[in-house]
Amino acid sequence: MKKIGWDKNCYYIDGKPVFLACGEFHYFRVPRKDWRKRLELWKETGGNCVATYIPWILHEPVEGDFRFGDIPERDLEGFLTLCAEMDLFAIVRPGPYVYSEIVHAGLPPWLIENYPDLLLQAIDGRTFPESGVVSYLHPLFLEKAKKWYDKICPVIAKYCLSRGGPIAFAQVDNELAGIQIWLSGGYDYNREAMGIGREGGRYPCYLENKYRTVEAMNRAYSTDFAFFAAAEPFAGSPAEDGQRRRVKDYEDFYFTAIGEYALTLSGWMDSYGIDCDIVHNSPNPDSNTWVTETAAAFIKKGKPFLLGSDHYYTLNQDWAQNNPTPQYGVRMFYSFEILRLMGYPPSVFEMPGGSPSDWPPIQKEDLECCYFLNLAMGMKGFNYYVFTGGPNPLGIGATGEIYDYNCSVSATGEIRPTFEAQKNFGLFLKENSWLAAAERHVDFHIGYVKAYTRSAKWFGSEKKRFSNSAAWEFVRKGLIPCAFGSSLSPALADLESREFLEDLSKPLYIASAASMPAGAQKKAAEFLRLGGKIIIGPVFPELDEELNPCTILRDAAGAGPSGKLIAPWPLINTTGGSPVSGVMIETPLYQSPAPQGAETIAVLNPSAAHYGAPGGSPVGWYKGYESGGALIYLGAWFSYGLLTQGAMLRSFLFRLAGTKPLVECDNPNIWTSLFRSGDKSALFVINHYSSRARASVKIEKDRRVCFEKRDLILEPMEVKRIVVDQ
Repeated sequence: MKKIGWDKNCYYIDGKPVFLACGEFHYFRVPRKDWRKRLELWKETGGNCVATYIPWILHEPVEGDFRFGDIPERDLEGFLTLCAEMDLFAIVRPGPYVYSEIVHAGLPPWLIENYPDLLLQAIDGRTFPESGVVSYLHPLFLEKAKKWYDKICPVIAKYCLSRGGPIAFAQVDNELAGIQIWLSGGYDYNREAMGIGREGGRYPCYLENKYRTVEAMNRAYSTDFAFFAAAEPFAGSPAEDGQRRRVKDYEDFYFTAIGEYALTLSGWMDSYGIDCDIVHNSPNPDSNTWVTETAAAFIKKGKPFLLGSDHYYTLNQDWAQNNPTPQYGVRMFYSFEILRLMGYPPSVFEMPGGSPSDWPPIQKEDLECCYFLNLAMGMKGFNYYVFTGGPNPLGIGATGEIYDYNCSVSATGEIRPTFEAQKNFGLFLKENSWLAAAERHVDFHIGYVKAYTRSAKWFGSEKKRFSNSAAWEFVRKGLIPCAFGSSLSPALADLESREFLEDLSKPLYIASAASMPAGAQKKAAEFLRLGGKIIIGPVFPELDEELNPCTILRDAAGAGPSGKLIAPWPLINTTGGSPVSGVMIETPLYQSPAPQGAETIAVLNPSAAHYGAPGGSPVGWYKGYESGGALIYLGAWFSYGLLTQGAMLRSFLFRLAGTKPLVECDNPNIWTSLFRSGDKSALFVINHYSSRARASVKIEKDRRVCFEKRDLILEPMEVKRIVVDQ
């Protein structure tokens, strides 16, 4: 077998940049007589890898009775041998959880029925035996799971790449934390597993390691606990900072425990000589940061760890969208950006190959749009879930006897129209293999703060201050779609990393909350001192990540404290440079006193006076600094909906950087994304809608037009690809 590797930019096979093209293929569902034929079909689409779960429920149907190869559905070794013979890499996923629409998400029923103590407990003590939600770190669960790993790990080790087998990656568990959070509405509070209320327990030890003394913890919490083990997680909606700190601490502790669990499973694999890289999939774009502590735990141990996300656009009628929409595109964008900032090649470890629901239908045009949209947003690796299906063996299926998933190769081997979408996509990747190492062009950066993505439970809605979750909503619903709808190409910049300091040419828009980690404030202030250009709003942070006073960034800007402005009519006018009138924004507005010498550039629309608000009140200013840096403060935020918002964003960026976007498109409903590698460029022109669209696009470089296409026709749900040699 060839060798496969990866870095933060892309995947490599024998040192050559490639796309990881994987298809989910369950050896236990696809009839063994059809394995070769369907694997050949997979290779026909351009596939170079397959992924399969290894269900614990199937191989240990009765406690202590492990079965491998006795029936075709359990012939894992035969399947792996065939994959190697056909020169296909493999990702194996032995759980313990596998989900996959299997009873108890893949855990053996005897485990749930016979050992109720190991079930997850909600904060009110409830358990969920009907759903098979266990506590990952309960000693009894680990004992039973270890016996499963003791049986399956020698098989996996035998077929690793280093021993001539096909296994390139092994996944620990599946969608970590997902089943616990979704079904409990919170986290795992199993007192035995988490050590709540017990001297030497995980939770008290976490608190002691953070605060060192009980007195320090009580000051932070506004409590009077006598010792660490007496500290209980806070239940309910936090109304004051002490309560918020308690909720945040348990959340951070919980995700640290998730990392301990993943590292435990990986350690079991190590003990059997499994030397391939460990991978994992987060349940969706909004849960990528759930795995932050897990990734850090692997880095600390010096162990390779690869994270990807799941990117479905529909699985049933309850989804917000049933085809790839602009909202879906936004989620794909920030998912890939977060993965990139974490050091991973942006990957989708479950990309829709079908759907478990027959209605709404999965259609060729939608899938093809989905695939190219993910590519346009930065994807470097993918796994179709699923490529092909078949019968659920031995009654383990939770949704019926047949697992068809409406995938491109049906349970009976029928080739559906969606197969053509996968072939078209694979052919494009083959013909444009240089894209594997290409980088996306960027016009400006949007500040990224991990704490903002994970704060809904402890710093969500807030009457007095602009909250973390409101700032993240401004990024997701305001800045990202506004940028794409204004012919701008954004990228996220991790404000707690020094990487963005290396490129002072790109303006930085910081959607800031009242709270921002001290480290992020320091680096943003350093960016300004080095000559960087910043737009910030609607407030300057006044607190650090622990909600303690911290005004590093505000002090560097020379600004005053941010305060609310009562303005029921949410319109502002920008002045100077490129004035824009009647820009709709959200309420509340904020004001922050400007430093000496600053110029007012945004005021409340005069019409606000009719509603009792002070029309003409300043809500934004511009300040240049001796370092060459400059800052625009705007005390407004918005959910993108009007073209004037895009005009305002463009005018601010032009004032700071003095340059126009590299790519221009005259239709604001059509998005573009440009990739470059060497002398080649690929421009993706995206129509998310159900109607035909027309647009003219051009690429300007060094004040000259180097590419132009007028009156480009885009069919409904089309992502047009234009490859340009420059």
